[in-house]
Amino acid sequence: MAIALVLVLVVVGSVLFHFLSPWWWTPIASNWDYIDHTIIITFWITGVVFAAVVLFMAYCVFRFRHREGSRAAYEPENKRLEWWLTVITGVGVTALLVPGLFVWSRFVNVPSDATEVEVIGQQWQWSFRLPGKDGKLGTSDTRDITAENPLGVIPGDPNGQDDVVVEAADLHLPIGKPVKMVLRSVDVLHDFYIPEFRAKMDMIPGSVTYFWFTPTRTGTFQVLCAELCGQGHPLMHGVVMVDTEQDYLAWLGQQQTFAQLSAPQKTGSADQATASGLNVAAKLETVEAR
Repeated sequence: MAIALVLVLVVVGSVLFHFLSPWWWTPIASNWDYIDHTIIITFWITGVVFAAVVLFMAYCVFRFRHREGSRAAYEPENKRLEWWLTVITGVGVTALLVPGLFVWSRFVNVPSDATEVEVIGQQWQWSFRLPGKDGKLGTSDTRDITAENPLGVIPGDPNGQDDVVVEAADLHLPIGKPVKMVLRSVDVLHDFYIPEFRAKMDMIPGSVTYFWFTPTRTGTFQVLCAELCGQGHPLMHGVVMVDTEQDYLAWLGQQQTFAQLSAPQKTGSADQATASGLNVAAKLETVEAR
């Protein structure tokens, strides 16, 4: 009787916690509200199954508790019950998967007016590349990565000369405009994740992945790496700032293009390479200290 009561209290407590909990979704900053709807559908389906299974266990514990003189009936097979369980399980799994397929379709079907922004994952920092005045990103290749060209932009591609390079710094985006995030890793597996945007995607070395979204509110949002990528993984985080159009253009005007960064400045390039090396070394020392 005590065990059955505890199981019932677990179900009641779980339902009350769900409805009375002060922890709800963080404020969303993109157009992915239907991702929240899909998560809620998943919670309802799994919640109903959880409650049904636990309450059924409580019923069985109480109904078939030990009684003097009672004997259990031996029934190794029940085809009718097996069919019912198979059908109900199939319907439940389908209900969980189908909404996700629609969400995925919208997640990767990019609008024609979206601006491309390249995200480069590297142990253990985030860098970005935005199109210049021509509106096109130049091609890139990891084989072209050097101290002077940390993102591997192909120097001979004219579309890449005016690309805006943001190395190991914050990314700014204008509000209300669709953005296609082109994801590339130059070393190991990473995962670009912005929790408030409900957006994340693996970054696979040798491949290019992508997704898109439209920022719908200004603010500062944290970027995380959601894939264990080495010793400095806990320190691999960044910032995406969604600005008004005026603030975004002001920030963009302060950034340097690939042509400016690759201009013959041997001393500056050496200092930049040294600073980058010291930055990585400092991160490793912090991790080892922890």
